[in-house]
Amino acid sequence: MTETKTLGDALPDEIARVTGLIPIYTSCGPVANIALALMRASLDQAMRALVSGDVLAMMESLVDLQGYSA
Repeated sequence: MTETKTLGDALPDEIARVTGLIPIYTSCGPVANIALALMRASLDQAMRALVSGDVLAMMESLVDLQGYSA
């Protein structure tokens, strides 16, 4: 059974998950620099959305962060 989360719970969880991917990407060396730059920009945008409380921006950030994997 899938746990239902509110946007206010899901976005911080996704921020934490993607932040945890940074060391993995960093260990790949220079080849991952572009991906790391995009990931950090997405994390910055997600944090701004979370702090502002802009629900639409939070939803967009959640979907964006869900696209990152290792």
